[in-house]
Amino acid sequence: MSTETTASVSTHILDTSIGKPAEGVAISLSARTGLDGEWASLGGSATDADGRCKDLPALPEGTTHVRLDFETETYFLNKNSSKKQAEAQQDAPRVRDSGAFFPEVTITFAVNPGEHYHVPLLLNPFGYSVYRGS
Repeated sequence: MSTETTASVSTHILDTSIGKPAEGVAISLSARTGLDGEWASLGGSATDADGRCKDLPALPEGTTHVRLDFETETYFLNKNSSKKQAEAQQDAPRVRDSGAFFPEVTITFAVNPGEHYHVPLLLNPFGYSVYRGS
């Protein structure tokens, strides 16, 4: 019987085009065991008013890789005022009716048992960045 606990994951999103948290972004969580393992969907949630997703499902024991899928296009479609402000700040022309060049963002990363992984997403209509937070 293993004494190690499973890894855990949390995330939040900052819309850098307006300098505010991104509320209402749907997030799906998947996990696999090993490089050749099948991805198993664990469920999902959505960001709250603070851009945080506090109720992601727990990872199963033996998880080695995690995938977070962020549904960003719907967020930008629902944020018309944010979209106009973001477009005014961008040098690039609007490339889609949604104003979002990336309709979804998928982040895949490796995990170790017992560690917590906080993965913030810095988002704007034409780009994004992620990092391992604390």
